[in-house]
Amino acid sequence: MGKSAKVVIIAIVIIAIIAIAVVVLTNSKGEESKLGAINSAEDLSALVEKVYEGQTDKVPPSVQTMVIDPTDQMTVIGVTGLENGDNFEYIVASEPMITSQAYSFVLAKVKDGVNADEIAKQMNEKVDERKWICVSAQKVYSTSSGNVVALVMGDEEVAKGVFENFKTLAGNVGQDYERSEEEIVLPDELLPAPNEM
Repeated sequence: MGKSAKVVIIAIVIIAIIAIAVVVLTNSKGEESKLGAINSAEDLSALVEKVYEGQTDKVPPSVQTMVIDPTDQMTVIGVTGLENGDNFEYIVASEPMITSQAYSFVLAKVKDGVNADEIAKQMNEKVDERKWICVSAQKVYSTSSGNVVALVMGDEEVAKGVFENFKTLAGNVGQDYERSEEEIVLPDELLPAPNEM
């Protein structure tokens, strides 16, 4: 192989490396969350209020945002569906004070090194959409943006609106997870006889 052929090959390799670097840097900048720094539970609570902008006519009027202690296992299970809060730095839950309304909006900041997208998936699969006992959420939505996980459940119109507002504020999000209310199937012995219908 001649000297000029080697120079051409080296030039092509250098150009390819530069092109790959430009693509990687461009994509990584596009994946940044627009949520800003979350340094406290209060920052998450403020984010809840930003998400609610434009949704206040749909969100239940009696919602209150509460800071959840990640070491409070029972409350963590209730709002996230996860067995413990070991993966979280901060958690807030916005829920109605009147428990007959099926609605919950949870924001949580995961600890460094924790896969927020995987946590969003687990929360969607495990949270109890019937935790209010007499009512249940029609839809459960979750996703992540940077190190923040969002979970919304309730009537489809309300939950979807809040979820979409979160995604718009975040700019870039991970995978969307969605689940519908599970239909309750009664055992045959509890079903009315055909002549009783």
